[in-house]
Order: sequence, then C-alpha cells, then structure tokens
Amino acid sequence: MSIEASTQNHKDPRGSWFQRLPVVSHFNKSVGLQRGMLVAGLALTVLFLVTAVFAPLIAPFGFSQISDADGSFPAQQAPGGRHLMGTTVGGYDVFSRVVWGAQTAIMVIVVAVIMSIVVGVILGLVSGYLGGWLDRLLVVVADAVYAFPSLLVAIVMAIVISGGRSSLWGGILAAAISITVVFIPQYFRVIRAETIRLKAEPFVESAKVVGASDIRIMSRHIFKNATRTLPLIFTLNASEAILTLAGLGFLGFGIEPTSAAEWGFDLNKALADTTSGIWWTGVFPGLAIVLTVVGLTLVGESINDLNDPRLRGRRRAGATGGTGSTTGAQAGLEAEARSS
Repeated sequence: MSIEASTQNHKDPRGSWFQRLPVVSHFNKSVGLQRGMLVAGLALTVLFLVTAVFAPLIAPFGFSQISDADGSFPAQQAPGGRHLMGTTVGGYDVFSRVVWGAQTAIMVIVVAVIMSIVVGVILGLVSGYLGGWLDRLLVVVADAVYAFPSLLVAIVMAIVISGGRSSLWGGILAAAISITVVFIPQYFRVIRAETIRLKAEPFVESAKVVGASDIRIMSRHIFKNATRTLPLIFTLNASEAILTLAGLGFLGFGIEPTSAAEWGFDLNKALADTTSGIWWTGVFPGLAIVLTVVGLTLVGESINDLNDPRLRGRRRAGATGGTGSTTGAQAGLEAEARSS
C-alpha cells in the first residue's frame, strides 16, 4: 500500500508524454475562443495533411490526365457530374489537380522547413554559445538576409536550378532552397537568444566544472531547452512556404503541369478564364491556398498565445468570472510555474 501511495504521489504533474506533446498540451491549456481558434486551425491542417497523404485514393484522375476510357475530357466544363469542380481549358480535372496540389505543397514544406531548422539551429547554438567574432559575423549576415524578399530569391533560384521550367523536384528544390535561405535567420535568432540565456544557468556551469566538452554541453544540455519554441515557428513558416510556392507558380516559374499539380500555376492559367465567366478554374485552387494558410496560421497564433502563461491566466480567470478573477489568474500562473 505504501509503495503504491508513494508512486501515486510522485507522478509527473505535467501528465503523460502524450499530454506533453506540443499541440496536445496547448489544447488542454486553451479555453473559450482560444480553443475554438485552435480547433478550427487543427481541423483545416488535418484536412490538408489527409488530402496530401491520401491524394492517390481521393483524386479520381491523375494530375495531368486529360482523357480516360470514355474519351478526352471536355474543356472548361462547369462543375458537376464526373468532374465535381469542373475542368480547365486544357481539359484537366480541377478537383484532381487541387487534391494532388496538396501533395506538392507538403513536399515543399517538409524539405524547406527541415533544411531551415537544421541549419538555423546549428548556427544559433554555435553562435550563442561561443560568442566572439563568429557571433558578430553571423548576426550581421542574418540581418542582411532579411533585406532579400523571399519571392525574389525563389525566382532567382528557380532560374538557376531549372531555367524557370521546373520539373517536380526542380520546382520543389527551387522553392525549398529559397525558403530555407530566408527562414534560417528566424531559427538562428531564436536559438541564439535562448542559448545566450541558458549558458549562464547553473546546470551549464556545473557541466563545465565536471569537464564536459562544448559539443556535449550544446547537444545534451542546451539544445533541448532552447528548441521549445520551434513548433510555433514551424507552423508559421509552413504557411509562408505555401505562399512562396504559389507565388512562383503564379508568376510562371513554378512546376510544369505535366510534372506535378501546383495551385499557383493553376491560378495563373485561370486568369484568362475570368473574363469569360469561368470561375471554377481559379476559385477552387485559390480556396485551397487560403484554407491551408488560414489553418496553419490559426494553429501557430494559438500556440503563440498559449505559450504565454499570463495570457492563459487571464483567460482562465475570465472563464471563472466574478470577484475571484484575480485569484484565478494567480492560480493559473502558479500552476504553470509548478508544471514548468
């Protein structure tokens, strides 16, 4: 009995590992309108991910398919029947290209953001921990990169990599590399600031006293504590990556329609249809971009608000209402301090 009681008393107050996951923990902390925003963002994001993963099963036709056993698809057919969202001037099924476009978008997000995180985190750790002339040099370079618009860099990279006529991986790499160049300073700045703060903490000083190397201290002691804000930056940068890819396609530097489906390219080809009253070729790809970006942004902004314990304390206090709101806010702050 005493052993069981002792085990129960020493349970982790933060809950199980599942409850400590970034999105799950933020959902448990949210209330009211904030929870509604988070749920809406998660629903749109999950819809985007499911569509991208199961695109071969969801799409009735291939992204470049213009005919089947019954013959060629009619051009600019209105939504309905076999073509739920109509067809384009080239005879492509709009619904299929919207679904396959989600797969292209998620490829760019994965490649671009992973590259940005890896390079930005490494540079931030080294710069913040070592300091000196290397830190000053990297800070100047990071500030200089902000002067370059991401879309302009993307256009240049598309021309350099594939001459402006992109295959699937050529277009993905062109967008991903340009996005990586622009996003690295964001991760660099955040990790550098956290590293500078953490290297003065007692646990880091203790590691130095026992003879731990700089690499071990950075990888084992600082890295885990300095990367807690990465989920927030990831969600915001993912939406930026989708917009950059769409901008490339809209300007004619995107992926060829026979190589992959891409929402920005479809919007570009839909411009000529607007004067003829053909709305479906542009509305559905544009709606896919808007909903995906809104979903990712809502998740990112919700995580940003919920990372501030003072905001959560005020929300919980407001939910309880009455004269005990100040006490509720203080209780929320104390609970957050204990869980940290």
